[in-house]
Amino acid sequence: MTQTELAAAAAVNQGYISAIERGLARPRRRTIDALAVALDLPQGVLIGGGADHDTPQPLETRELLLLGSIPAGSPGESQEQLEMFPVLRHQWSPDYYCLRLSYDSMEPTLKPGDIVLVHYRPDVAPEHVQGRICACLVDGQPTLKRVSVEWRDGERIVILRGDNPQAGPMLIDRSRDFSIQGIVLRLVSREL
Repeated sequence: MTQTELAAAAAVNQGYISAIERGLARPRRRTIDALAVALDLPQGVLIGGGADHDTPQPLETRELLLLGSIPAGSPGESQEQLEMFPVLRHQWSPDYYCLRLSYDSMEPTLKPGDIVLVHYRPDVAPEHVQGRICACLVDGQPTLKRVSVEWRDGERIVILRGDNPQAGPMLIDRSRDFSIQGIVLRLVSREL
């Protein structure tokens, strides 16, 4: 596995993995957990020695709030319900939550019924998440789209796009009420 492949699988920066390999960085426990899961190895193999060194370890999970469904299409009412979803321990954080997708504008990347892990970031500017998939509010209605920003005649235009070529972009100017509520980190569940 290359550093780039490992970085993608563990959601860790490739340069950081390089620094760890060269002994220039000491990974935190959370990073070791993520690398162990990505490599399908016990953590003890990565850090060496100890009772866990060669013993397969059970996967530990924690519960995250699953906030109903969010359209990956036109903005619409979410169907909030209090439900919990188990994620691997290294994917848990108090500012993470899960969303179940409806509609198909994010296909083929994400499909209706998929559950994604989202980092709650209501303060993030659209310019800082160029190309990322985000949970957004447009005029009070939730939608899940890829965010980009352009400047036209001195005005900032936020462009929300689905990955499905049949779904046209949404242009958001200052006349619309728009905010980003979270950044999609990864897919955590898909029905087969």
